[in-house]
Amino acid sequence: MEEDGTDVTAQTTGQGGKTARQTEADGGPVKRARLVSGPGLVLVWLYGVMTVGAASRSVYQIASDFGRAPLAYSLSAVAAVVYVFITYTLVRGGETARKIALVCCALELVGVLTVGTWTLVDPSAFPDATVWSDYGMGYIFIPVALPVTGMLWLRRPRTAAAAAA
Repeated sequence: MEEDGTDVTAQTTGQGGKTARQTEADGGPVKRARLVSGPGLVLVWLYGVMTVGAASRSVYQIASDFGRAPLAYSLSAVAAVVYVFITYTLVRGGETARKIALVCCALELVGVLTVGTWTLVDPSAFPDATVWSDYGMGYIFIPVALPVTGMLWLRRPRTAAAAAA
């Protein structure tokens, strides 16, 4: 870990099976910009909490009474997978992870708005609530606020070059 909060990573290269540090064109180590500093840490914590909530909810519902509301329970499982993936990309850090997390947050917001609207327009389609029902009302509207907050946090590059500019 560098003083500026960046993480220098090491990985195995495919050529000849040698282990080497990732390098840029000039041969220097690639620094992965941290996404979990400041407000990003709160974002990771909230996504972690939502991961546990959505995963435990969907596992219980699917195991106990899947036939009652298969769409709702499946959507809760999808929400859990989305939360896990976004949490992982935020913790991993780096420019590629930032871009992936940004796209995932946008897709999450589309999902929350779609399911939230669907549950209001056609409540009979959802005999039981999902994580994203009524825009996340059962979770204090965190499911609709979280992707918006995430996109705001991730809106600009956080590479070492961008930080120096």
